[in-house]
Amino acid sequence: MPFDYFFGLFKPKTSILGSVFSGEIESIGSSVQRFKVGDQVFGHTDMSFGTYANYKCFPENGSIALKPKTISHQEAAVIPFGGTTALHFLKKTSIQKGQKVLVFGASGAVGTAAVQLAKHFGANVTGVCSTANVDLVKSLGADKVIDYTKEDFTKNGQTYDVIFDSVNKMPVSDSLQSLKIYGTLILSAAGFSEMAQGTWVSITSSKKIKVIAGMINHTADDINFLKTLIELGELKPIIDKTYSLEQMVEAHTYVEKGHKKGNVVISL
Repeated sequence: MPFDYFFGLFKPKTSILGSVFSGEIESIGSSVQRFKVGDQVFGHTDMSFGTYANYKCFPENGSIALKPKTISHQEAAVIPFGGTTALHFLKKTSIQKGQKVLVFGASGAVGTAAVQLAKHFGANVTGVCSTANVDLVKSLGADKVIDYTKEDFTKNGQTYDVIFDSVNKMPVSDSLQSLKIYGTLILSAAGFSEMAQGTWVSITSSKKIKVIAGMINHTADDINFLKTLIELGELKPIIDKTYSLEQMVEAHTYVEKGHKKGNVVISL
């Protein structure tokens, strides 16, 4: 989906970007009951953005929760984006224990979360990534890791209940032969053309597959669910690099190259 649609055709709709955060509550409204001044919290502002700043006003009923005590603010801040995205799509698949899930782009922000969440739900998980990231994806609990520079998963004869494309770099048509009958194809980063192709595939495929794409939604319950998994040791934050606010341009340039491992942090 073109970013200009959300961020503005001719100039930014929002002057302060950033949609995930971790920090300390400075003050609260008179009717707030869930939190108090001094609480360490983390969360997701969604499309309201504004977290590339020292302060952000946030509704009490938003996607916010107390920060796990076992991790730092930098680690907590990277959980909500990939975590809520992967959780949103995986919940729609109703994964059953023992089902086979393939995550394409398993070393990215969404991919690393998808691998860990799919394992939590009891799936047998295969991660697809580059050579440099094989060990990382194995460390996340993947049962098998495919190096896409050496093997094409669509040609190895294996089939999966769910294929999760987290980076929009997998041809939809090529993946069909790797889906089981009544399988699910997740296109979490799809643009308009990929979404249209996915819709067509779901209508015409003899396998009766389900295609899931589109915008995500999340709540405080989702953030609290991720918090619980972190405290149980079932969800690990993956940080590639940390930049200061003054290094914003360098941070975005690095991310846009498409080779980061997990997440990039902006520290204030």
